[in-house]
Amino acid sequence: MVDPRWQDARRILVVRLDNLGDVLLATPAIHSVRRALPEASLTLLAGPAGAPVAELNPDLDGVVVYRAAWMDPERALPRDPVREQAAIADLKRRQFDGAIIFTSYHQSSLPAAYLCYLADVPLRHAASLDGPGSLLTTRHRPSEGVVHEVERGLDLVSGLGVPAAEDDLVLRPRLEDVQAMEKLVARARPSGRPALVLHPGCSQPARTYPPDLFARAAVALEDELGARIFWTGSASESLLVTEIQQAARLAGALDGGINLAGQTDLSSLAALIGAVDAVVTNNTGPMHVAAAMKTPVAALFALTNPPEEWHPWKVPYRLLNHDVSCRVCYQRVCPHGHECLRLVTADEIVAATAGLLTERAAGRRAA
Repeated sequence: MVDPRWQDARRILVVRLDNLGDVLLATPAIHSVRRALPEASLTLLAGPAGAPVAELNPDLDGVVVYRAAWMDPERALPRDPVREQAAIADLKRRQFDGAIIFTSYHQSSLPAAYLCYLADVPLRHAASLDGPGSLLTTRHRPSEGVVHEVERGLDLVSGLGVPAAEDDLVLRPRLEDVQAMEKLVARARPSGRPALVLHPGCSQPARTYPPDLFARAAVALEDELGARIFWTGSASESLLVTEIQQAARLAGALDGGINLAGQTDLSSLAALIGAVDAVVTNNTGPMHVAAAMKTPVAALFALTNPPEEWHPWKVPYRLLNHDVSCRVCYQRVCPHGHECLRLVTADEIVAATAGLLTERAAGRRAA
C-alpha cells in the first residue's frame, strides 16, 4: 500500500540529474509510480543530457532542466549563486507536493534533497547511507550487495509502498521518426545484409574504445559479416566519427557506412537503433537506448563501473572487455592506457556481433 502521506500528492518531482542512460534506467521505477498514483502529475528534474527522455516517456507530464554543480565532473560550471537561487525559486513556484530522488549507489542524494528542501517541497524521499537529518522525510536504506541500477530504482520506490509494475525501460520515439528510419535502413542495405549502428563516442574518456581500434572493427564487421554500418554520435562527436569513418575507408572498408553523427536527436536515434539488427557501442547512453528499443547490443564496457550494476537491461547483449586489477575504479580518465578496452580485438567484436545476430534471427523464427 502506498505510504498515506503520498496518496494525496498531485504534483510529484522525480529527480535524476546525471546522464541519459541513468535517466533511462530510472524509467521502470517512474512507471511504477505512475501506475500506483495515476492521478498525480509527474515532472522530471534532469540535467541537459537526461532531459530529452521526458519528451519520449508517456509516464512524464513535464521536465525541468537543471545543471547541478555536484553533477559536474569537469568542474566547468562557474559559481553563480543567482542561478542557484533562481532554480530554487522556479521549483518553489511549481508547488510540488513531493520529490523522489534517484541516485546511483556511489552518489549522495543529499545535495538534491537540500535543493528540494529549500524549494519547500514537503515530502522528500531518497536512499541515503549518510544521516540526512531533516533533508529527507523518508530515508530509504538501499539493498546491500550487487544490484542492477533498474532494480535499485524499483527498490527505492518500494520504500513508499509502490509495487513494481513492468520493468522494461520506457522510451517511445516519435512515429514519424520510426517510419523515416525504417525507410532509411531498408533503402541503404542490400537484401540479406545486417544493419548495424556503431557509436564510438562517450562523454567519459575512460569508457571510450580507442578510435583506431573502432576503425579496425568497422572494417572487420563489413568484411566478415557484410554489415551495413550507420555511424552515430552527438554534434560534439561529429569530428571523431568522421575521422574514424575515414580511417576505416583507408584501412580497406568497402564503403565505410553512413555517417549520421550530429544529425539525430534522441527520438530519431532511438528510431534508428530500433530499425537495425544490432548496436556496437561504448558504455554510454546509446547502450541503454538499444536496451529500451530491444535491439541486441555489443558493449565495449570499460571496467570503470561494475558491469553487474550497469549492463544492458532485458535485451540480448555481450560485454566486451579484459579483466584488469584496477577494475571498478570510477575514474573519468584512465591512468593505465585503457587496458580493459584496448585488449579487445576486432575479431572479438565480430564474434560477439555475429552471436547476437544469430540469436536474434533464432528468436524471430521462434516467434
